[in-house]
Amino acid sequence: MIQTENTAIVLRFVNYRDNDRMVTLLSPSRGRIDAMIRGCRKPNSHNLNAGELFALGDYMLHEADGRASVTSVKLIETFYPLRSDYTRLTCGVYLLNLAEAAAEPEQEQRELFMLLVHTLSRLTFSDQPWKPLLAGFLLHFSACQGFRPRLNHCVHCGKAIPEEGPFWFDAAEGGVCCRDCRKEKSQIPLAPEQVRWMREALKSGSASWVDSPSAYAPFPLLRDYVEQRMGRRIKSAAMLPAD
Repeated sequence: MIQTENTAIVLRFVNYRDNDRMVTLLSPSRGRIDAMIRGCRKPNSHNLNAGELFALGDYMLHEADGRASVTSVKLIETFYPLRSDYTRLTCGVYLLNLAEAAAEPEQEQRELFMLLVHTLSRLTFSDQPWKPLLAGFLLHFSACQGFRPRLNHCVHCGKAIPEEGPFWFDAAEGGVCCRDCRKEKSQIPLAPEQVRWMREALKSGSASWVDSPSAYAPFPLLRDYVEQRMGRRIKSAAMLPAD
């Protein structure tokens, strides 16, 4: 039986019995943690907001026999304004679902945790367009998960591709290919501006690179690429705006 304090964010919850809730947390030091919050659905509960999606805080956990329960929480942020904008709320849920799909128990996820919190903060408290924010998240997500797309040289022949292109994206090979190696119908054409956007977004070290028109951020392509590499589709993607 041990007591541990973990800074974490709620990725998912499932109601249990009348007043309890099982939550899936993302911790930077421990990855995914599944824990029970007892009584959090009571109107007068001190942990009323601690079991909600997006809740970020310091969670005190009682752990015994392979099970964890939350004994107290010091909330840091709830990202509450997301709830007043359906589009941004949907985008936020998609980010949580991606993080949950990637995180494993007892595996350090500091980069993913910081990327998630940073992007949610931008999504919640800025007026930056959602599409470049999510595209930037997907780029950095792919990097921290080990399948960063190759954007400077052809993934088939290895030759540098001229700045003016033309470019095609080969998801199966993990990057761009040149005109000479473009053979498959599944290879998707990219505008030079889109390739430059991705290169700059990766250089910035931030998911908030939005100093160009939203059309330059190839969000649908990156969403398909990330989900293909993860080997699973994120169901909440179907709720994202079409434009």
